[in-house]
Amino acid sequence: MLNKLSFDKPLYVLAPLAGFTDLPFRSVVKKFGADLTISEMLSSNALAHGSTKTLHMLEKSINEDPYSVQISASDVDITRRAVEVLNEKDGIDIIDLNCGCPVPKVVGHGSGSSLLLNLPLMGEIIKTIKDTSNKSMTSVKIRLGFEEKNHVDIAKMVEDSGADFIAVHGRTRVGKFKAPVDYDAIREIKEAVNIPVIANGDIDSYEKAKWVSEHTGADGIMIGRGAVGAPWIFHQLRSGQEHIDFTLKHEIIMEHFDKMIEFYGAFGVPMFRKHTHTYSKGYKGASVLRNEVNSITDIQEFRKLIDDFFRNGEFA
Repeated sequence: MLNKLSFDKPLYVLAPLAGFTDLPFRSVVKKFGADLTISEMLSSNALAHGSTKTLHMLEKSINEDPYSVQISASDVDITRRAVEVLNEKDGIDIIDLNCGCPVPKVVGHGSGSSLLLNLPLMGEIIKTIKDTSNKSMTSVKIRLGFEEKNHVDIAKMVEDSGADFIAVHGRTRVGKFKAPVDYDAIREIKEAVNIPVIANGDIDSYEKAKWVSEHTGADGIMIGRGAVGAPWIFHQLRSGQEHIDFTLKHEIIMEHFDKMIEFYGAFGVPMFRKHTHTYSKGYKGASVLRNEVNSITDIQEFRKLIDDFFRNGEFA
């Protein structure tokens, strides 16, 4: 199968974020500069049992090419069955195994960062994905360890198990999302393995992304929370333009809203309120806007309000 990903130049990747990186948001960042988008994390158990909700979350935008689906897993046989379900779905290029999620519910099921406590099992699951999948690539997302760092051992296990590339969140599981990100450790992984390495963790600006790329020597940058409220960061990286004007921000925000309505229908209006809150940070009149959108349910009324606000907006 044709490999659609090239690591000849830095790869810019949107990280999966539950509740944020749905199809509309992914389609927007893809249009404006991301090289790779990834589904929200899907349970291999739910996939194996044919969950309608989970299968719906597999849907992708027509412009998401290449496209990666991330799964959580803790059992080899269930993983195989989940991959067989994905094999029947066209338009998926990569299956990504999550070995980094710190959420207690996920860890409690033995998946996510819990796999960092059992590297032999993690390796078996990666091999199972690689051997069963008919997709072009297999990737793995890790943290630096569970409580203590053993990042080089983890990365070598990922490589030895057949993964094509690895994304590294530069914290341990106990570090969750608060501890300082150890970019030196990401660089150590890059130096220790021969497969491409994607750096992840607290990359929240154009300047930070450029610094992380240079400091770690990584083959790409993965941005998650830093893209929420600022999806134009991918345009900045792709174009090399540090400053984004209001016109482009306005275009991206309206594209996002329209995609939300297209995908969710009228339910896209209340779902877009949280995005309006993040997009309007730093704008004059942002608090008034937030109060207004919280009471609007009509699609056209909501659209006109935010269209006028961001078209004429200026920073406080």
